[in-house]
Amino acid sequence: MNGFLSLLRRFVPPYKKYLALNVLFNLLTAFLTLFSFALIIPILEMLFKIRESHYVYMHLSDGSLKEVAFNNFYYYTQVLIEQCGASATLGILAAALVVLTALKTGTAYLSSYFIIPMRSGIVRDIRNYVYDKITVLPIGFFTAERKGDVMARMSGDVAEIENSIMASLDMMFKNPVMIIVCLGMMIAISWQLTVFVFILLPLAGYVMGKVGKRLKRTSYEGQTQWGVLMSTIEETLGGLRIIKAFNAEDKMCARFHGENQEFYHLSNKVARRQSLAHPMSEFLGTTAIAIILWFGGSLILSGKSSLNAPDFIYYMVIFYSIINPAKDLSKASYAIQKGLASMDRVDKILGAKNPIADPAKPKAIPATGAPVGVRFDDVTFSYDGTTDVLSDVSLDIRPGATVALVGQSGSGKSTMADLIPRFYDVRKGSVSVGGTDVRELGVHDLRSLMGNVNQEAILFNDTIFNNIAFGVEGATLEQVRAAARIANADEFIMATENGYDTSVGDRGCRLSGGQRQRISIARAVLKNPAILILDEATSALDSESEALVQQALDRLMEGRTTLVIAHRLATIRRADLICVMHEGRIVESGTHDELLAPGAKGYYRRLVEMQSLGK
Repeated sequence: MNGFLSLLRRFVPPYKKYLALNVLFNLLTAFLTLFSFALIIPILEMLFKIRESHYVYMHLSDGSLKEVAFNNFYYYTQVLIEQCGASATLGILAAALVVLTALKTGTAYLSSYFIIPMRSGIVRDIRNYVYDKITVLPIGFFTAERKGDVMARMSGDVAEIENSIMASLDMMFKNPVMIIVCLGMMIAISWQLTVFVFILLPLAGYVMGKVGKRLKRTSYEGQTQWGVLMSTIEETLGGLRIIKAFNAEDKMCARFHGENQEFYHLSNKVARRQSLAHPMSEFLGTTAIAIILWFGGSLILSGKSSLNAPDFIYYMVIFYSIINPAKDLSKASYAIQKGLASMDRVDKILGAKNPIADPAKPKAIPATGAPVGVRFDDVTFSYDGTTDVLSDVSLDIRPGATVALVGQSGSGKSTMADLIPRFYDVRKGSVSVGGTDVRELGVHDLRSLMGNVNQEAILFNDTIFNNIAFGVEGATLEQVRAAARIANADEFIMATENGYDTSVGDRGCRLSGGQRQRISIARAVLKNPAILILDEATSALDSESEALVQQALDRLMEGRTTLVIAHRLATIRRADLICVMHEGRIVESGTHDELLAPGAKGYYRRLVEMQSLGK
């Protein structure tokens, strides 16, 4: 239960009020249960004429609280019989039993009523915490995790926490209160018999706990396998065009069926073990009742106990009232063990360390509005800590200059671009913006200087207006349209059904590649960044779209420090500096004309010649 208590300490504090009200009404329910049971004894005694003693009223000074309470209860019952008759008194006691039961069920409802906001609120908070953590974790975290598994943790695992742990909260707070109150009354009736009960209950709890621990382990494996399934589904949906093109439907189906079969086996193990809770608790409870009946009955028959038959019946009624809460508690503990396995998986996200953090005292970049320079000083970087993707790279991008990176795939061009906004941190050396190491700047302040246009135009399933205004709070329609005009996008946007209120669909599927790219350029224009990063912004476009996009990019690059990554060399001819990268190093640099000067036989010339041959 340590994991359950830890979860409560983390998420319950905002809901202390609801928890206090729940505990209060649970206590009232438990006491009303005892008093309603207590009315059964005089009813039985009157029916079977067991107790015919004469009672006189007692004060607290005349005996113990227990003795006074029992004596005065029978005294008033005796008075009622004398004044109203036995039949009428029996009716009054029966009516009192109904009233107490109504009060008991009412307080039981109120205890559940106040636990529901706490239960739903904790699940809402967990979802918020997970989503918030996903947005702030570095990109490197998700390169090591399956996207589908992350989705499974946020959907399936959080749903499992809701259906198991949160659904069991009421039982976890109600049943222990009932058990403790009932045990207190049992001690008051017969401490000898209750000591014997205290020996039996831990034994039953130990057996249930052993089974529950194995359930948590199996449930964790099942939720992990569910993450594998979600990953396969996500990959299938994302790669459906390739699957069909390569006739790989049967291969993917076989893969999914195998993973689904494994999930089927694990689900069966979890469900079977969880279904063991009720029969096992019932068997152990019945065994405990039988032993108590034998032990208590033996004490009464031998005359070694002060208990009489009605007291023993009341004792057994109270003890039996513990059995159902104990059963529910055992089922709740099984469900909680299952949910804790999901909580462990969710905690892998919540507990993940974010190395891209703000410094204790971040430095500020002067808000002059002018372009700022970028500098790489002997930068070495690796994704896995062993294989260097960049090795001792140095590059000085002057404020307002356009620098292009070219080279073969995997040479480190995109990695250099990712180091500027601190998507990753360098292993050795430094990256500076405006003369300040990016690790000494606030992450938000640093990225507010950046504008990105990537090869894949990433749009959200929202309106065109909201996609363009994505990075700017409070943007007006006039500002958005002005940015769209610069990006050569206003004309086609106004031709759509609802203009700027038109939805672009999932990942912009309702637009062409060129249209998506121009909207992403308009988004960068509206942000008005000091530093612009263009990563293969035109490589996926046809010639006509490329011309429109390139014209928009030329406007966007004016007066900004720009880093351009391109395979198509025609797009970077006018760059102030072209750097050729090979195996994580800058092997050549210069202008287009300098790199193609007579006699030059370097990497850049070979790249130009290969592209010329490919035309």
